Amino acid sequence: MSEHPTKLIASMGARAREAALVMAAAPTASKAAALRAAATRIRAAETAILSANAEDVARARGAGLSDAMIDRLILNPDRLGGIATALDDVAGLPDPVGEIIDERERPNGLVLRRVRVPLGVIGIIYESRPNVTVDAGALALMAGNAAILRGGSEAVETNRALHTALAAGLADAGLPTDAVQLVPTTDRAAVGAMLTASGLIDIIVPRGGKGLVARVQAEARVPVLAHLDGINHLYIDAAADPEKAATLAVNAKMRRTGVCGATETLLIDRAYADPAPVLAALIDAGCALRGDVAAQAVDDRVTAATGEDWDTEYLDAICAVALVDGVEGAMAHIAVHGSHHTDAIVTEDEAVAERFLDTVDSAIVMWNASTQFADGGEFGLGAEIGISTGRLHARGPVALEGLTTYKWQVRGTGQTRP
Repeated sequence: MSEHPTKLIASMGARAREAALVMAAAPTASKAAALRAAATRIRAAETAILSANAEDVARARGAGLSDAMIDRLILNPDRLGGIATALDDVAGLPDPVGEIIDERERPNGLVLRRVRVPLGVIGIIYESRPNVTVDAGALALMAGNAAILRGGSEAVETNRALHTALAAGLADAGLPTDAVQLVPTTDRAAVGAMLTASGLIDIIVPRGGKGLVARVQAEARVPVLAHLDGINHLYIDAAADPEKAATLAVNAKMRRTGVCGATETLLIDRAYADPAPVLAALIDAGCALRGDVAAQAVDDRVTAATGEDWDTEYLDAICAVALVDGVEGAMAHIAVHGSHHTDAIVTEDEAVAERFLDTVDSAIVMWNASTQFADGGEFGLGAEIGISTGRLHARGPVALEGLTTYKWQVRGTGQTRP
């Protein structure tokens, strides 16, 4: 691209702002039709999209990207089918725009309503995962917004192919194609231009590694919706069922090690009867364990953990493990080392579980479930634009409702204020 990144983003932002006005008033049926048409386009273009993805994967392997990053990048027929299905799922979700959140009448006769409205123009900056192109675009559109997408250079060909299908779906439904735009350059200056596009972009959502998210949070001049780390814990209580404990530990860590919902630290109650089978199950599944002295005493294949291990998001087949003094010890450890993303307890003691659920200050807290369920699709949200660990606006998986705000509508009959 010969156009300077700042001018490019300004032009895209202006077009997105115009498209956002149209999308805010678009009927639910039209938005749903656009997403279903895009799903049809993706299925029809499977060969071309997978070919584009193969180019990206080959280039990524040549550049020495980690296996975890490659796993995020790779598409196959099943994964691509899942992307198309996610579009259909989002199209079938209730439209939040126009929902009356609450309504009240004042003593003077004024009727007040809080009504959901779109956020406006959403900038999404992401790495590796091409499914974000579709998931983020679909959610932004169904919530009546416009989106500017800036994918990583490692997935450039796949992102272009998927964006083509999204834009075609919008055109098929008679909606503006500028409602979802893909930044056509991999120049990193385009990211900086998005972060400072106040007045054109209303909110930024980063999805990617720690370096990307940290940069966005440090440089953005518009609001940011993000999580920096997914240092997730699975705590096995003294009252845990042994079979559940081993099964959940392996799934939470090893199902997919590169996702933000993967468990990174395993905590086990010192009073738990037999932790050895849990550690053995993880090691047998190919996981390297780094533990405290007590964990090393359980299995001599556990190597010594350093202080850094308790604060590391591995995104790999590595897990820190420590023995703690009951649920209080587990919660104390999580309070110091957690990232407020996802934490889980395994126990058959309901009172202990409820204390954990009520006390742990994370966006997602689970009881007898794998942390890998930390996903908008698994929550019945159709898809997610990201996981938010902040306390303002939205928390946890951010889907349609999280991409809206509200305004007050006041209806009077001529009232004046004395």
